[in-house]
Amino acid sequence: MDSTSLLSALREQGEMLAATPIVALSEPVPMVPGWTVEHVVRHTGKVHQWVIAALQATADTPLSEIVRVGDMPRGPECVAAYRLAFDSLLDTFERLDPEHPAPTMVGPGTAAWWLRRQTHEVSVHRIDVSDTLRAAGGPSVPELDPEIAADGVDEWVHIFLAMLARGDRLPESLDGRTIHLHGTDTEAAEWHLAFESGAVTVTREHRKGDVALRGPAQDLLLTLWRRRPLARLDVIGDETVAGDLLAAAAV
Repeated sequence: MDSTSLLSALREQGEMLAATPIVALSEPVPMVPGWTVEHVVRHTGKVHQWVIAALQATADTPLSEIVRVGDMPRGPECVAAYRLAFDSLLDTFERLDPEHPAPTMVGPGTAAWWLRRQTHEVSVHRIDVSDTLRAAGGPSVPELDPEIAADGVDEWVHIFLAMLARGDRLPESLDGRTIHLHGTDTEAAEWHLAFESGAVTVTREHRKGDVALRGPAQDLLLTLWRRRPLARLDVIGDETVAGDLLAAAAV
């Protein structure tokens, strides 16, 4: 997905998160046990501050040496502080060339890598807040654009899943197994995951797996990030394979 589309989505989702009602800060987040809305707002703001610092560093700087700049206070003030962090992040992305070198979670990369990461970070956490407001009797949860959600799935399978493999966090039960992911509401939203010897190979194709997970791209994305139950999707085949994957992905 191009940087212009990602920046537009980041702006849209971040504006919704920045509009979090102060009265909702103490509400528990249904799909993130132990977290309140305040946790979501403060966490996301801290991530923005850290990413801004990463974008100011040289591409070969270890992420462990990146120190975020700014404060994310507790209580009602966190909403205004989030707004400042988000506006600063947007300004940073608008000023930088997408190919600007920067350290990333997978080694030296570019500002475009972080733009994609922050777009999906904010999208998922905005839904955390929207889910909470809905559970408290608020409006229905605004849906993500299917193409943005599909790009989030693509990031998950190519980046997050690969990070799990490198960290030896994929269970042995997945070795020799395959999974087919199919987003039903946008074109070319299909992925085939093949697990072998603790590694995973991802291809974009329609290909049978031991289990197929089908549904709108948003439901796929939120299930992979454990914001929706597996039952939200059409599960065809060996459900235990999907369960093993999601168990490994708990963060």
